[in-house]
Amino acid sequence: MMNDKIKNNKTLNILLWIAQALMAAMFIMAGVSKTFQPIIALAESMPWVNDVSSMMVRFIGVSELLGGIGIILPSLLRIKPKLTVYAALGLVAVMIMAAGFHTMRGEYPAIGANVIFSAILGFIAWGRSAKIPVAAKA
Repeated sequence: MMNDKIKNNKTLNILLWIAQALMAAMFIMAGVSKTFQPIIALAESMPWVNDVSSMMVRFIGVSELLGGIGIILPSLLRIKPKLTVYAALGLVAVMIMAAGFHTMRGEYPAIGANVIFSAILGFIAWGRSAKIPVAAKA
């Protein structure tokens, strides 16, 4: 019985690390493009960029970039690993706002990705806060 609990915790920990790595990669890539790519180039693949200020696009990019770093780095380095939970929750907020934005624009198919990412980020926040927190370096 105790062996099953250890095995389940190990599996959950692996799943959390995979989720963290995937979300970090995705948000870092999205954040870098929205932060550093010229607005004209962004607008070719993301038409909504034309409908908001360039400062808003850059703000979203920086938020996604920092959130992506925060999903992985504090846990990986074991320096203030609780920040991983806060980064995950912050990115859930970004996804909720993105879903609202897509709803206002009638871009309903895009909302599915927001829901999926929010669920994965919620899983990370729950797992790293309640189930298997990463211990800080001593």
